[in-house]
Parts: sequence; C-alpha cells; structure tokens
Amino acid sequence: MELSQALEQLAALQTKLYAYQCASSSLYLDSVTVAPRDTAQGRGVALGVLAGEQHKLLTDPAVGQLLDFLDQHTEELSQLQRRQVEELGRNYRQLQRIPADEYMAYAQLTNQASDVWHKAKENNDFASFQPVLERLVAFNQKFAGYYDPDKVPYDALLGEYERGVDMAYLDRFFAAVREKLVPVIHAIGKKEQPDDSFLFRHYPVEAQRKFSDYLMEVLGLDRSHCAIGETEHPFTLEFNNKDVRITTNYDPHNVASSMYSVIHEGGHAKYELNIRDDVQYTCLSGGVSMGVHESQSRLYENLIGRSLPFIQAIFPRMREFFPEQLSDVTAEQFYRAVNKAQPSLIRTEADELTYCLHIMVRYEIEKQLIGGTLAVADVPATWNRLYKEYLGVDVPDDKRGCLQDSHWSGGSFGYFPSYALGSAYGAQMLRNMEREFDVWGPVSRGDLSQVSAWLKDKVHQYGGLLTPAEVVRNACGDFDPTVYTDYLVDKYSKLYEL
Repeated sequence: MELSQALEQLAALQTKLYAYQCASSSLYLDSVTVAPRDTAQGRGVALGVLAGEQHKLLTDPAVGQLLDFLDQHTEELSQLQRRQVEELGRNYRQLQRIPADEYMAYAQLTNQASDVWHKAKENNDFASFQPVLERLVAFNQKFAGYYDPDKVPYDALLGEYERGVDMAYLDRFFAAVREKLVPVIHAIGKKEQPDDSFLFRHYPVEAQRKFSDYLMEVLGLDRSHCAIGETEHPFTLEFNNKDVRITTNYDPHNVASSMYSVIHEGGHAKYELNIRDDVQYTCLSGGVSMGVHESQSRLYENLIGRSLPFIQAIFPRMREFFPEQLSDVTAEQFYRAVNKAQPSLIRTEADELTYCLHIMVRYEIEKQLIGGTLAVADVPATWNRLYKEYLGVDVPDDKRGCLQDSHWSGGSFGYFPSYALGSAYGAQMLRNMEREFDVWGPVSRGDLSQVSAWLKDKVHQYGGLLTPAEVVRNACGDFDPTVYTDYLVDKYSKLYEL
C-alpha cells in the first residue's frame, strides 16, 4: 500500500465516523429539546443501529491493518496525522474489546434512560429511575474493564474524561480544596448575607430570551454558527466549528439561573467554534478533555461573568430588559447578590465557593457505585447524608437531590470531577492572562475579545491535536491548585470582609 493511499483511507474513515456521530447527535438534540414526550422507543431503534454501524466500522480488521501500516510510517507523517493515528488506534483497541451487541444495547439504554430520568425528576420518583440506573452502573462497571483492564473500574472511567487523572490524584486535589475552603465557608456563615431577593422577582421568559441573545452577543458568539435552544438541563452540543448548539432553561422566578447557564454554555461554545479547520471531521475535532472544556465554561461563567467589571458593563442593558424588576438595584448590589456564598441544594446554581462541595458529593457516590460498595437503591439516602455532612443542608426531595443532574442518565460516570478540575485550571489561566495584558479594562467596557483571543491561542485552536496535559501546560504552566483556592479565599474574604 502506498502512503498516500493509506492517508486517503484514513481521511475517508474519519469522515464516515463523523457522519454517524452527527446523526446520533441530531437525534439526541431533538430528543431533549423539541421531541414529544413519549417518543424514545423509535429513537432507541435508530440509535442502536447507528451505534452498531459505528462499532462495525471502527472494529473492521482492515482498520487495524491501516493503523498498523501508518504506525510503521510515523516518521513520514505530520503531527496532525500522527495524532489521528494515535487516537484512532486507542479507540480501535478499546472497541475491539466491546462486543457489538453490548455496544448497541448501551446506546439504546442511554436513550431510554434520558426519557425515564426526565419523567422521574418531574414526578420526584427515584424508584422509577432506579432499575435503569442499576443497568447503567452495571454497563459502566463492565465497560471500564474494556476501556483499561489494567485499572480499577472507576479509574478507567475517569480516564475517559480526563486522561491521566485517577482517584489518588482527585483525593489529594479535593482534600486540598476542602482544607482551604471549608474554614472560609464557616466564617462566612457567621456574617450577614447580602440581599438577593430581587433575583427571584418575576422575570418574564420572553424578556429572558432577549437577554440571552444579548449575552451571546457580548460573548462574541456568531449566531450564524451558534444557536440556542431550551431543555430541562442545559448543555452544549457541537457538530463542527461552524455548527454549535447551546441550550438553557428559563425560570421566571430566578433570573440568574438562565443568565449564568447561557454564559457557561457559551464558554463551551467559544471553545468549539475556535478549533482550527484542519482537525474538523477527524477524531481530533472537539475539545481535548472535559476538564479543559469545563475550564472554559467555568472561566467565562464565574471568573469573568461574576466579576464586578463584567457586571458593571452589562448592567445598564440588563435594566433595559428588566426595568421593573431592577429599577431599585445597582450594579454593585447585583454583583454581591450573584456572588452570595451560602450552602445550597442545586449544583448548577451553587456559588463559586461552595461549588466544589457539590462535586465532592457526586464523586464519593460514583466511586462507591462503580466500586460496588453502594447499591443504587441507597443513592438517595447517601446523597442526603453527604449533603448534610458537606454542605449542612437538608435535602427535601429527590427532585432537588439525586435526580437533579442528567449526567448519570447519559452514562457519564467520571464526568463530575472535571467541573472541579476545570474551575482550578481556569483560575490559573486567568492569573496568567493578568500577567500578560490588562484583562479588566476591556471587560469593564463589555469587550471580551482579548480574553477570547488569548484562550483561542493557548487552548481552543488545537482541539485534540495536543494531549490534555499539553494544553493545560500551554495555558497554565505547571498546574497548581492553590492558585484556585487562593483566588477564592481572596475574593470571598473581600466580599464578606473576613
């Protein structure tokens, strides 16, 4: 085989894989945004067939021969081609270990689980979700062995979201975070809280939709390539760097909820839209890891979006969208309200300071579920106990407890720690930006272009061309979680005059 012929086959393989993924993503997007309620069965059939075709395509012995041939000609390949061979080889070896019937069954199960979870959450009915969750846990325990048979199951799953991260690493990370932040949380508990009652006035959904359009404009999101939809649990879905979809959920009595979900998902979208053209339609398209991806969403949402300069920049326009609701509110009051630090029930609405404790609860439960030391039936009680232990709050029902997140219904065990790691990565990225240019002058004028350009240069453009560790090193230098904890301690000490 000629090398040029092999490279043509490599490109054709990846384009076909992209097409299957695009079809599956389209069905998923439709299912959680506009599809009628009881339509999961037909989609499940289609998704099962698509998963089977993907499995068949990538496990074809001819693909193994192609990758072996290219691996033998590594010195003649570009960096881009070498990384494609490396990642496809990893996927090929993994899928070789997963039986096709199990792969198809799992795709059908996650489709069904999403539908069951939505209804269970709506009806506050964990018992209806429990049998599906038990099957999801069993699948993930088994798949972990396929992913990396040399690791304990939960470590193997963690590696699928943030390669190189394991429980030992996360235990140290979370211990350091807990040691620094818990005393500050306790100290704030003794302080008078800012008035945030105005956040919960009636904010008409239609006005919130217009405000979302404005926020996307401030973020620099090109609406010809990025659309916004509505769903139960906000997410971002990318097809390519010219077609990214974000979603939000509007609460007429909580304006900050959708506001910050739009900024958060907008951060994910910025990443995807800025990935270079030459990795599109290959296995290197999309963000390099969930930790790096969450660094972008959490950076825009919190480090920029909850900063005083940003609030001061957007608040005059915000009052135009909500003149009655905010007529007696200043930018400074709004800033203090959206940075109120108080243990709460809902992860997506948690403040920066207590957010990691929400992640620790999910991390502890996942470790036990996948490790086989916690029965699914005991998840609600364990969840409630940990929320009381970590955050000091009583969980009134499962809707606001263990049913609040969509991740487990999608089989995403090992994803949650990425939020905490991403927050820490983001803090270090911001510190490095501040050392290189004036961040806050332009932000105070509503200009995020310099921030976005720096992130594009250091993080976004590469997609999967670099490894997660290389991207983190590129933007953060040597990763140091104390930069994150110091940032939080400093910010909240000033806010609460500790």
